[in-house]
Amino acid sequence: MEKTFMPNIDSTETLEGRKMGNLRSMRPLDYVLRFLAVVNTMVAAITMGAGNETKVVPVTVLPNLPPVDIEATAKWQYKSSSYVMYFMATNIVACVYATLSLVLLIVNRARSRGLELALMVLDLVMVALLFSDNGAVGAVGLIGYNGNSHVQWKKVCNVFNSFCHKGAASIAVSMIGSMAFMMLIVLAMFRLHNRSV
Repeated sequence: MEKTFMPNIDSTETLEGRKMGNLRSMRPLDYVLRFLAVVNTMVAAITMGAGNETKVVPVTVLPNLPPVDIEATAKWQYKSSSYVMYFMATNIVACVYATLSLVLLIVNRARSRGLELALMVLDLVMVALLFSDNGAVGAVGLIGYNGNSHVQWKKVCNVFNSFCHKGAASIAVSMIGSMAFMMLIVLAMFRLHNRSV
């Protein structure tokens, strides 16, 4: 005997309840990812800001004279280009935004679609800012590690080793923060998809 499936009101309510349960189960992950973004962007900004190293560098003035020892200091404020300031600014903005959005989501448990759409757009903006600043500071950091013989840029990380290691760690932590924002966008897309189905 062949059985046919006859949907009733109870089975559709169960299916709808199951779908809403799946959406609710994503909310703790949303909180965790926002907290992860707060922590990583804050640590990235603090690590880059704490980078400070002073070394005595021998400088050759004339080829026939002995080198002159000059004390040089490496700080994030001393960079001639503004890539490090851009890195600091975007990580601070992302940290403040992630903190405010986390507080807003905790206070406002009944999320409206407008709030979720606004957060998704702002999360996307944070991903763009963080990936662009990580790319910019990473490119200049590679020049600091390797130099560029074509334009006579000397490498500086052989002298300011600790400063460069802190910069590299800061970039890595900032990338984890940007990936947390990326995962928030993926979760928001899943929620939108589940609502439309």
